Amino acid sequence: MQTPLTLDERHTLLRLARQAMEQAVRGEKHAALDAAGLSARLRAPGASFATLVKGGELRGCIGALEPYQPLAQDVREHATAAALEDPRFPQVQAAELNQIEIELSCLSVPEKFEYQNAEQLLAGLHPHVHGVLLRDGFRRATYLPKVWEKIPDKAGFMDSLCEKMGAPAGLWRQKHLEVLLYQVEDFHE
Repeated sequence: MQTPLTLDERHTLLRLARQAMEQAVRGEKHAALDAAGLSARLRAPGASFATLVKGGELRGCIGALEPYQPLAQDVREHATAAALEDPRFPQVQAAELNQIEIELSCLSVPEKFEYQNAEQLLAGLHPHVHGVLLRDGFRRATYLPKVWEKIPDKAGFMDSLCEKMGAPAGLWRQKHLEVLLYQVEDFHE
């Protein structure tokens, strides 16, 4: 895992996410990102997830697993997408903005996990530490480490992840799937 973000960097990312989300919901264009005012870490490529919570319940979550743009831009893009493009929820409305809390997750680069069998796979998973990306051909699914709070059992976690991918729950026991692990730095408003 890379060096943690500073408190100032976290505040900057949360401010950028909030501004982007509010502008998008109101139909306003985003101002260009002022990269000169950002730290080197926020200008460097980074991957993030933006999670919107309203009244303690999920209201939207969109992100990227691999870095492809500056972290600050990635956060803005995903805060906007979580508000307007998560297919599980209707678009966030302006009247909801003051009820929504933003949670950001900055990801390490996923690393392939080599294993020989289902027991070895389970032994290599560290609940609350690892995010898991599962791939089977063109199908893929991921759970951030915070999902361990809802699914603490390793086998249940893998079963649920297979179902999220559109596969039978026990596929990970019957077939060798590509497994990538990553870590996350989470923070919120």
